[in-house]
Amino acid sequence: MISSADGSPSVRVHVADDPGWVAFLGSRPDATVFHHPAWSRALADAYGYRALVLAQADPDGRIVAGMPVVELAGLTGRRYIGLPFTDYCPPLAEGPTGVLGLARALVGWQSATHAREVVIHGELPAASGIHLVPRAVRHTLPLSAGSGELLQRLNTGQVGRAIRKAEREGITTSLSTSVQDMPAFYRLHLQTRRRHGVPVQPKRFFEAIWRHCIVSGLGFVVFAYWRSQPVAAALFLAWNGTLIYKFGASDPAYWQLRPNNLVMWTAIQRACGQGFKSLDLGRSDLDNYGLRDFKSRWGATEVPLVYSHVGDAAPSSKAAGRAMHALRRVIQMSPPIVCRGLGELLYRRAAGRFA
Repeated sequence: MISSADGSPSVRVHVADDPGWVAFLGSRPDATVFHHPAWSRALADAYGYRALVLAQADPDGRIVAGMPVVELAGLTGRRYIGLPFTDYCPPLAEGPTGVLGLARALVGWQSATHAREVVIHGELPAASGIHLVPRAVRHTLPLSAGSGELLQRLNTGQVGRAIRKAEREGITTSLSTSVQDMPAFYRLHLQTRRRHGVPVQPKRFFEAIWRHCIVSGLGFVVFAYWRSQPVAAALFLAWNGTLIYKFGASDPAYWQLRPNNLVMWTAIQRACGQGFKSLDLGRSDLDNYGLRDFKSRWGATEVPLVYSHVGDAAPSSKAAGRAMHALRRVIQMSPPIVCRGLGELLYRRAAGRFA
């Protein structure tokens, strides 16, 4: 086994579905569906990325630390992102010092391979060559107490009242894993992204998620209906005890009926019934106070979301921020086809910069 300068095992490159990586994931309670090869396959299928795993192994060849990434090749060099369009995907390691050893090895690997940078959607230990960038916040909610205790706790608050209002108004929910329901979700998603002034992911991205994750039992979609019309929906990814709220979409004409609250509650009941331990409500930008408030009302804990950049220079998010600000007004004032077209143009090229 070749070792790094500090004596820790060097980083080796593996394919995304390497059996050793899959076995390692099965031993890690902190692994989520974002670490699972199915999610990497969905990204690779939709955008043509090369999906890999950067990992360390012990002297017997058993993987003991690592992270999934995709490789992006451009005029300015190769970049490795772990992972695009993924809110939170920290490296995994055995033992308390495993992540520190992996971080040091990644610095050495990036320098030796002349990669432009390695971006990790999680926080590495501070060290030379590692730049930590606060990006947003995320919310987590323990589910181990069960849906009954959780509802009792929420019953007197705004969430409980919203759930009861939705039920009184005739909102119903259903859970789907059928690819036939993907177009209905995508219509609501397109409407929502346009309202927010954000480029929409290509339809093939969601087709890939359905194909590799949803129909394989690694997620589901909850729809809210009013008089048989879908008015809200949310896509959840689920594996290894963690339920992840990935995409939410809704028609604002029906917000007064509180369908989004009933969608979330339906997903929580499903997760509790299947023994899931936690709900990851995903990333929220710091200035998105409405979304942060919605998530906090469920009793979720808000924590900083810090990304790590391994490279020679600290990254700058100013250019991406200016670009998104300019795009927002264009998208909001343009027909849906413009929103979809910009998504096709931008998302693969700007992986890691646009969420």
